[in-house]
Amino acid sequence: MKEERHKKTPLSVAIITKNEEGRLPDCLQSVAFADEVLVVDSGSTDSTVELAKSLGARVLIEAWRGYSGQKQFAVDHCLHDWVLILDADERIPQETAHTIMRELARNDATISAYGFRRKNYLHGRWIKHCGWWPDRIVRLVNRKAGGFDGRPVHEKWVTEGGVRGLDAVIEHISFRNYSELLAKMENYSNLASKELFEKNAKVNAVTPILHGLWMFLRTYFLELGVLDGFDGFVISTTNAGGSFLKYAKAREMRVTKRRGL
Repeated sequence: MKEERHKKTPLSVAIITKNEEGRLPDCLQSVAFADEVLVVDSGSTDSTVELAKSLGARVLIEAWRGYSGQKQFAVDHCLHDWVLILDADERIPQETAHTIMRELARNDATISAYGFRRKNYLHGRWIKHCGWWPDRIVRLVNRKAGGFDGRPVHEKWVTEGGVRGLDAVIEHISFRNYSELLAKMENYSNLASKELFEKNAKVNAVTPILHGLWMFLRTYFLELGVLDGFDGFVISTTNAGGSFLKYAKAREMRVTKRRGL
């Protein structure tokens, strides 16, 4: 099947990394069905690069361009037009691999991207609520018919053609512990607040409170985080904290600029 598909529609996989020696091997092993795997590393100090090469990936070293820029660089440097875009903490189950190969073999000219459902894990446990499921994402794309939107965080692939949603999953080993959850919240709130500041968004002292409170209520109650136990409460609280800090930091930058500090 792989040989037949290769003649019709070869597939590349694009992965961006930095210090992912612990999670990258499982990711690479899950995409062994692809014709090419490209890893773009942004300066790992661990054995990420060596591991990637030993597992058959082609590796490029590129200074960090931001999430959109780095992923776009990876897609642009793949050998084939159809590209499966992954993070090092994501896995392709065997059933999903079969679905991908079957869809590519169809050669449907009306489709230029495919969406998946993503299963997100915390402490090795599938989180079924909190807005974490089904978490639909576009990851299999024809690079000639689209590109990343350039956003500094929560970047998305924008396609010029049709998108087909697949009944197939990508597994995401999102966070191994609460420290990783908090670190991502801090990083994303930094990026999102800068985006707000650059857009000159109106933010007063009440804005962070209202957004933080709404995010907790939405995640814990409306998105049923309450059903995910203590992990659901922590996720809801962290989401609220991230939303609060996003606007609080944007306001801080605005006040700092006004005061000339």
